[in-house]
Amino acid sequence: MGDILIVDDERDIRELISDILEDEGFTTRLAGNSDDAMKEVQAEQPALMILDIWLKDSHMDGIDILKVVKRDHPDVPVVIISGHGNIEIAVAAIKQGAYDFIEKPFNIDQLLVVIRRAMETSRLRRENQELKKQDAKPSEVLGDSAAFRMLIGQLDKVTKSNGRVMLSGPAGVGKEVAARYIHANSNRANAPFVVISCDGMDPDRIDEMLFGSESAERGVETGLLEQANGGVVYFDEVADMPEATQSKILRVLVEQQFQRVGGHEKIRVDLRVISSTNRDLDAEIEAGNFRQELYHRLNVVPIAVPSLEDRREDIPLLAEHFIRELNASQGLPLREISEEAVALMQTMSWPGNVRQLKNLIERVLILGDGNGPIEAKELPGDGPADEEEGRVVLSGALATLPLREAREAFEREYLLTQINRFGGNISRTANFVGMERSALHRKLKSLGVVTSAKTGARVARVQEDEAS
Repeated sequence: MGDILIVDDERDIRELISDILEDEGFTTRLAGNSDDAMKEVQAEQPALMILDIWLKDSHMDGIDILKVVKRDHPDVPVVIISGHGNIEIAVAAIKQGAYDFIEKPFNIDQLLVVIRRAMETSRLRRENQELKKQDAKPSEVLGDSAAFRMLIGQLDKVTKSNGRVMLSGPAGVGKEVAARYIHANSNRANAPFVVISCDGMDPDRIDEMLFGSESAERGVETGLLEQANGGVVYFDEVADMPEATQSKILRVLVEQQFQRVGGHEKIRVDLRVISSTNRDLDAEIEAGNFRQELYHRLNVVPIAVPSLEDRREDIPLLAEHFIRELNASQGLPLREISEEAVALMQTMSWPGNVRQLKNLIERVLILGDGNGPIEAKELPGDGPADEEEGRVVLSGALATLPLREAREAFEREYLLTQINRFGGNISRTANFVGMERSALHRKLKSLGVVTSAKTGARVARVQEDEAS
């Protein structure tokens, strides 16, 4: 049922409690002084401790032991017993994290009730933590484009270190997925991964949320930083962290310790820090919104996560993955994707990146008819697109141009779209559009289309007019 460590300087008392608990199905260990108690705790974490306040021939009393145990093993419930009990001792014990306080001579039935409640509370807390871990399993990292392979190569280089990583990229690209990939492939994979959403911080509760709290009424409540001890803490969109909190986080990064709100003891933590941003932090520093010292502490290894438009080759693979995932989680139809629908998705604009793609797939599966292949007509790609400077989009605007100009504009936009669809691969583009590679090169030159490297892939663009 559970391993209970009984610490009492009176041999008769600890043996009596042990006999009763073993009759109830528990296993027990005994310690008569503080040294033996700490040795037992260090040898193996108990499921629960019964701890006497006053210990003869010991250099630590029960409160001292309680502080150490709650610091190093916060999940272990501790029941305090004492023959010299008073309200001050009870308050001190609860404040330091004791589950309950029982005065000697105690009623055995009362002690058993308290122990069972403490064990049940501890079990529920562990189950809750395990459920959170299951909910937080790393999303599958998928892709085969040059930009994606470059990203994975960078992530793999940092998995085995404890260096702080700053992930940058627009919203929806999968920065948290990248952070979880680092965690899952590191030596901290079995330790917690705790997400701190900086844009959702409640100004009135930030300190309690991060650092935890101690009070006589509520005892010890651990904060997110303490919950992440031994693992990874992920600061999501760190640019949104309130200025007052930035200095406190900087201090934690420097000292690797902090105090709970209302507490006096320093809590030491072993954390690996990963952060993310979709903003230009240099500009935020220049504007006085972000501390430069914190930026340098967090930005030890900067990694850019590419946008979906920089990895269009991965769209079919990602779409098929989302279809399988939504089928498993929501029972939505397990549909294939037609070639026309794939081609359209690879030419669409994706300001919301991978998140937008997943939402689109979910919407199509919910609203679609039957279980046949997803067709292009089901996708929102037939409406007019936004115009971009220097480019003419495939829209009714072509009808206002003379034939020669309209043809040239169409060819330029069409070839730009196809090249980017195939990740800058000219050979694949030539094969798809039905042109010889040399002829395609000449056509691109005449249209002013060039390709350049970006985030590991080649991206087509219209060459800027040198005269402008």
